[in-house]
Amino acid sequence: MSKVFLKQIILAIVGVVVICFILLKWLKISTNHGEFKTVPDLKGASIDVAKMHLEDNNLRLEVLDSSNFNPDYPKFSVIEQDPIAGKKVKDNRKIYVTLNPSGFRKVKVPDLKEKTFRQAKPTLEALGFSIGNITYTDFLGENEVVTLKHNGIELKAGDELPKTSKIDLVLGNGNRPSSE
Repeated sequence: MSKVFLKQIILAIVGVVVICFILLKWLKISTNHGEFKTVPDLKGASIDVAKMHLEDNNLRLEVLDSSNFNPDYPKFSVIEQDPIAGKKVKDNRKIYVTLNPSGFRKVKVPDLKEKTFRQAKPTLEALGFSIGNITYTDFLGENEVVTLKHNGIELKAGDELPKTSKIDLVLGNGNRPSSE
């Protein structure tokens, strides 16, 4: 091997080391290596307050689709966030939040006429409704649903009510209706 070739190899190695050193220093500066922001706790905060907290910390807000209504939180407030509060993140990081909708979503009332109470109760409860008052009327089918009511108004199959609404049931008592 000649001295010129050896000198060229050494210069190439030194050049690569210098370039790598400069590149690593540039990456450390440009990525703010070791500099983190703490994610604030946004749960229960309104969208405006959450945006303010994040802007103060040089973080960005990204709203995800609203989830099911949670009565423990105010309407349109943050009920979930990702990353969670207290987590360390870089500047300008997106913080994803899920908002509480304005109320329970609407659910269609099923057709339960002439179904037994034993069938109607679990069907209504599975849809998120609760059973209100149970009254009886003359109807040949004992314990069969004659009508469904909400706040005194008779319901038809397909009507929509907010989830968790109380539905009153009018059941048959097993007696033949009088023909007056």
